[in-house]
Amino acid sequence: MMDVTIYHNPQCGTSRNTLALIRNAGVEPTVVDYLATPPSRAVLQDLIAKAGLTVRQAIRQKGTPYAELGLADATLSDDALLDAMLAHPILINRPFVVTPFGVRLSRPSEVVLEILPLPQKGPFHKEDGELLIDAEGNRVA
Repeated sequence: MMDVTIYHNPQCGTSRNTLALIRNAGVEPTVVDYLATPPSRAVLQDLIAKAGLTVRQAIRQKGTPYAELGLADATLSDDALLDAMLAHPILINRPFVVTPFGVRLSRPSEVVLEILPLPQKGPFHKEDGELLIDAEGNRVA
């Protein structure tokens, strides 16, 4: 069994689609509701680095206190941004997924396919109806 962890927000459609894609690969992941159980600073830094992102790229702006906290200030250090993300976990962009094949911020949800085994177990449609995986378990172009 493949060891997979998803840092998940069940209120987010992208996160729900990503979780469903992981399960469609035949994997039952460890699901971390990061709003209730935020990662430690070290884990968050590791996720961001392994995903190949900057701290700023890992911050969610939409639907968060990003503007109110003055986080658009380009002079803020990574440490200050991480402090804000840990104090307000809703600022952590989602979903981060960890597999033996790597770490990805799965936005859009199909990015997770880069680090999951293919073919998938069957067809998959996103919540909006978009077909991502065909009946043979292969990604649709």
